[in-house]
Amino acid sequence: MASLGPLLKMEGIGKTYFGNRVLKNVNFTLEKGEILGLVGENGAGKSTLMNILFGMQVIHETGGYEGRVLINNREIHFENPMNALEAGIGMVHQEFSLIPGFSAAENIVLNRESTRYNILVESFGERLKTLDRFKMKERAQAAIEKLNVQLNEETLVTEMPVGHKQFTEIAREIDKEQTQILVLDEPTAVLTESEADILLESMKRLSLLGIAIIFISHRLQEIMEICDKIIVLRDGEVVEETVPAQTSIKDIASHMVGRNIDSAFTRDSENLDRSSTKPILKVKNLWVDMPGETVRNVSLEIYRGEVFGIGGLAGQGKLGIANGIMGMFASGGTVSFENEEIILNDPRSALSKGLSAVFEDRRGVGLLLEEPISWNVTFTALQMQNKFLKSYLGGLLRIRDTRAINECTRYYIEALEIKCVSESQQVQELSGGNQQKVCLAKAFATRPKLLFVAEPTRGIDVGAKKVVLDTLKNYNKKYGTTIVMISSELEELRSICDRIAIVNEGKIAGILPATSESTEFGILMLGKVENGSESEKAS
Repeated sequence: MASLGPLLKMEGIGKTYFGNRVLKNVNFTLEKGEILGLVGENGAGKSTLMNILFGMQVIHETGGYEGRVLINNREIHFENPMNALEAGIGMVHQEFSLIPGFSAAENIVLNRESTRYNILVESFGERLKTLDRFKMKERAQAAIEKLNVQLNEETLVTEMPVGHKQFTEIAREIDKEQTQILVLDEPTAVLTESEADILLESMKRLSLLGIAIIFISHRLQEIMEICDKIIVLRDGEVVEETVPAQTSIKDIASHMVGRNIDSAFTRDSENLDRSSTKPILKVKNLWVDMPGETVRNVSLEIYRGEVFGIGGLAGQGKLGIANGIMGMFASGGTVSFENEEIILNDPRSALSKGLSAVFEDRRGVGLLLEEPISWNVTFTALQMQNKFLKSYLGGLLRIRDTRAINECTRYYIEALEIKCVSESQQVQELSGGNQQKVCLAKAFATRPKLLFVAEPTRGIDVGAKKVVLDTLKNYNKKYGTTIVMISSELEELRSICDRIAIVNEGKIAGILPATSESTEFGILMLGKVENGSESEKAS
């Protein structure tokens, strides 16, 4: 029997959250098999809108919402996410919700495990059925195959790179037979271009099966490529509803920020070569045992005051270099900073010498989610450098300087345009992009001599990307800080870096000036150049 209306209708949706009006009279429909692109700046209300659809507890705990949600013309009131799942709504959140000690297969079939009969069932009932691990593995393999990715279903989540965690999340939703609406919140943010292409093709196949998809992404090219309809949110309101054939990336970006905007990745016309010929960091024969990002025999020199880029495809080792130097994973080789050797496998060694890092997993490594912004920004500087402390009795007594802490935090809130109520707001209440900015502020507060920044604009909208990249450039210029930026976005690296190293199969395929042609970097990513052969060219 044909449906009398759209599969999903959200009508007059409004929401006040932590004292702020975050949604106002939002209306849209979603048809069966349709791919809807939902775009907007961080803080525009996208995630809140989806939390309402999914019945998230935070919505109920903060006064509920205004308006109506209808599925197949029936108004629904989900009390919790389980109700949404039962109604056929699947959601892959921007932040992972996997169980670290479980394998990919165990996470994919979680709460829907396959079981088998045994003799104890006769006496004690269905609860004593045993897990059918072979069937669970088969189901996981089938879901992974639909994504067409190289992911071992027996790999533990703790051993996965970020990209594989994302595919595991999506595979879990694909395994649910009753899914009729799938919400993907920034699914490609942690993926390389090749991995993102695989996911986009999978989305097309799912839509042909009748599954409707709400696709939230800051990668506007992907929105244009795959979506049937596009809705733009700004300050909690729908400011544009259109289709790809009737708009452009530039128009969408302008609607998002409320003004004309150029690319966030435009290179300055001025000469950006800030480097000297004096190395500040020397790496020789570095190996790092980071699951999914193994490093093998890397040697390079980074010059004082430059912005150095490290790029490459996912799983090739680019993330492993910084993680190894900072003592996050088992490593070997020699690393020296300002001619002093860094003791590997000891995080304090690198930190004590003036190195700092913003890692790619901001929630897992970078943030104290239940603490206020101020504590997150200043905690590392206070703990490692004794900053923000008042001394009494000749230094015998030290007390936190709350005023200095708040002043420092307010400075970075303004400089990085962090959208929040105040410096006292808990970090878990911020959008993903604003959490990323807090991670940057925390690193800046330590005033490092060298700063590793991994995927600094992951999950950040086009306007915020420019803010972050400009802040990195300005910080480098103002303090002379050497910055090493690791990113999957080649154009992002080319916009602010002096030199860029491409990592392939755990080794440096080559180092080129950032002004080199994109095709030259592409050749290195494909491993077409022998290890190290391009390094001399960049010197």
